[in-house]
Amino acid sequence: MDMTNRDVREITMSKYFNKKTAPYWVIAVLVVLIAIILAVQFKANSSNQTTTATVKTSNSSEKASSSTKKYVAGKDYKITYSNTNLIDRSTLDKALKNSTGADISYMMDTSEDGGDMAKVEVYYNKDKNLLVENLFENGHSINEATTAVVYDLKNNQIVNSGVNYDTNYQPSWLVYTWERLTK
Repeated sequence: MDMTNRDVREITMSKYFNKKTAPYWVIAVLVVLIAIILAVQFKANSSNQTTTATVKTSNSSEKASSSTKKYVAGKDYKITYSNTNLIDRSTLDKALKNSTGADISYMMDTSEDGGDMAKVEVYYNKDKNLLVENLFENGHSINEATTAVVYDLKNNQIVNSGVNYDTNYQPSWLVYTWERLTK
């Protein structure tokens, strides 16, 4: 009696898979599937718990929750860069972030601790390497800046803050304007 490869496989397989062992194999496969499902479910639950904790932490104060609101450029506010040949845009953006630390959400925030800005104009004095930021608050009756911040680009620091110093730093060119579009 010659045995072929097929006969050998059938004998080998019948050793593991027969009518008596079939229920055990079905149970084993089900146990493995349940373990995989439970592992995926556990991972999803643990990541949800982390996200929930993060959300609770970030919403712990009204200021934090208001800063998470998304504002849309062109709908809520408008940014205009002018005289881009005088100052690099990335240098300007970095200096604005360093000088005020404020972001769009802060400027749009109308609460007591928010910026409540209507407009921001930034002038660049190339001779002195300074930015003069004129800040216009909402509700101010005159078209005059309510606050000014003078930022030294060379030393990366605020030189003057709180008073409109733009006449002391002439000649300056308008390089950046931020305007609130929504009321």
